[in-house]
This record gives sequence, C-alpha cells and structure tokens, in this order.
Amino acid sequence: MPDTAVAPDATRTSGATLEVRDLTTSYGPVRALDGVSLTAAPGRITAVLGANGAGKTSLLRTVSGLVRASSGTVLLDGADVTRAAVESMVGRGMAHVPEGRGVIAELTVEENLRVGALFRGKVGREEFDRVYDLFPRLVERRDNPAHTLSGGERQMLVIGRALLARPRILLLDEPSLGLAPRIVAQIFGLLRQLVDAEGLSVLLVEQNARSALSVADVGIVLNLGRVVATDDARTLMADEDLRHAYLGF
Repeated sequence: MPDTAVAPDATRTSGATLEVRDLTTSYGPVRALDGVSLTAAPGRITAVLGANGAGKTSLLRTVSGLVRASSGTVLLDGADVTRAAVESMVGRGMAHVPEGRGVIAELTVEENLRVGALFRGKVGREEFDRVYDLFPRLVERRDNPAHTLSGGERQMLVIGRALLARPRILLLDEPSLGLAPRIVAQIFGLLRQLVDAEGLSVLLVEQNARSALSVADVGIVLNLGRVVATDDARTLMADEDLRHAYLGF
C-alpha cells in the first residue's frame, strides 16, 4: 500500500466526542470494568492499552452497546447512549471494528464492503472508490471471496467496510493482532492520515502499545478493569516505570 496522503473529504461530518463516565461492566461475578472514565475527542486517536484481561475489549463492547453496562454513563456528543440499541449506534455515527478481522468469508470483497453501507441506504460509487483509493490492494481482489485474502488484507477490508458507514467515531479492537510489523505500520499510518484529514474520532484498543502510542494523541492504560494512567501519548512512551509495569516494553 503506497504512502499516499489522504485528502480531506468535504462530504464527511466531523468527529464526535465520546465521554465515558464511571463505567462498570460485569460478567456474572467477574467485574471487567470498574469505574472507567475517559474522553475520546474529534481529530484525535485515543489509545487504550494494557495486558490481556485488562478490560480493553469489554470497554469497546460496552461503549458500542454489545454488552450492557452495570452502571455508569456513555455520552456521544452529549447524548446519553448507555442504553441505546446496538443497531442504532451506526446511525448515531459510531462504527465498531471488533477483534478478529470478521469478514464474511463466502462474500466477495465488494459484497463485504456493501454490508458496511446497509444502514446508510444508497451509497454512491464514489464512496466505494474512495475505500479502494485508501486500500489499493483490495482493488484487484474486489471480485474475490474474502476467505482468499491475507490477514493484512482482511484487516484493510473490515476497516474499509466500517468507513462506508461514514462514522464520526471509529472503535478499533486490536487491529495489529497477528499482522507483520510492516502491515501494522501501513494501517496505523493510514489511520493517522484519516484522523488528521477528516477530524474522525478514534478509540483504539491495542496490546501492541509501542505501535499504538507512535500514532496516538492520548494514551489510557487499563489494569484489571481500572484506569491507572491517562496522558499524552509521548509522555506515556517516555515513562519507563509505567511501560515496564503495564505495557511490556
């Protein structure tokens, strides 16, 4: 994928502000989130970091409505969406790309992309072309079944599919998982360009803390369901004690 700049798109709305206040989520007796508070602002990548079991995936699933919060509040541009139906979140401007590169294997690349536009109604050809411009490797595979794609190509496809919903905030869960460092750098670099060009809000969950902090504006560290640090990404990167204790590098 070439390092081409992403031009601003005047047809897109600006990013949304996500506020999470004292969020608690439990699975039976297990408390996955314990009073988590954070803000993800437009035009910024907010990286949520921590070891396995820290509560990162539970955070995204609760914010997007896939899991119901036990207590606390989720606000999107000031509107309370804590109890909103999960299917309504796309219409509110939120797109969630879960862990695992969940393509529909039997469908072609283009058919997978069309799934991302289901809640948008009619989507113009130019919007599909824009995704192909962002991810040129998908162009020559547009008529191929998704199961023939490499791991990196599948990740590009699921992000492109989410972008066709024209989100104002994008939730990404472990997009680097299982990918070669070169592909991770390409995807994160493109994500940074999109945010800078379009003002998109991004809440990025990552175990690969070094890569995430290299593109993020703000870093939030979770440990056992609680926030243990929130700071500028560069400041967190420079904090050796914090890195060794919670981030593994």
